Amino acid sequence: MSKLLQISCLGHKVLRQKAAFVKEVGNREIQELIDDLIATVKDVNGVGIAAPQVYQSKRIFIIASNPNPRYPNAPKMRPTAVINPRILSHSEKKVKDWEGCLSIPGIRGLVPRYQSISVEYTDRKGKIRKRQFKDFIARIFQHEYDHLDGVVFLDRLESTKDIVTEREYLRIIAKTTKNEWTSACR
Repeated sequence: MSKLLQISCLGHKVLRQKAAFVKEVGNREIQELIDDLIATVKDVNGVGIAAPQVYQSKRIFIIASNPNPRYPNAPKMRPTAVINPRILSHSEKKVKDWEGCLSIPGIRGLVPRYQSISVEYTDRKGKIRKRQFKDFIARIFQHEYDHLDGVVFLDRLESTKDIVTEREYLRIIAKTTKNEWTSACR
């Protein structure tokens, strides 16, 4: 049975370390961690979570896009375990959009990310997958990938003027559509 895990917060050293490569994907401990990450991200209304965010310095994350109060316009997708990922290529175009982080509660920022990416990773069954992601799913992937290298979204901001509180973010999205978010904050 899956258990909910405690989330590490900014300032803890695990969030600034390069996570370890996972050698035994089929290992019971790894499979349980994947199940626990999925349960935890669902419980906290997240769209992604990385192992370092639950004090596990391993190159694993979950993408679990689903509309929720934190991300009302998120597309639906089945939770996907991503192990030992690599970004193979990316678009030239970057897009700024809102991000938050379970490890940095109460803060949102406008973060520039590649609009589309081609990636390779191992799934939870040990199979190598090559996929292309774009827009919001590509953003989640890049955000969680950063966690595996000790990078948080605040490190990617172009300016501290691109930071708002969660309360202000909720006010902004209540008044605007997704396409108007960026211009509403300028």
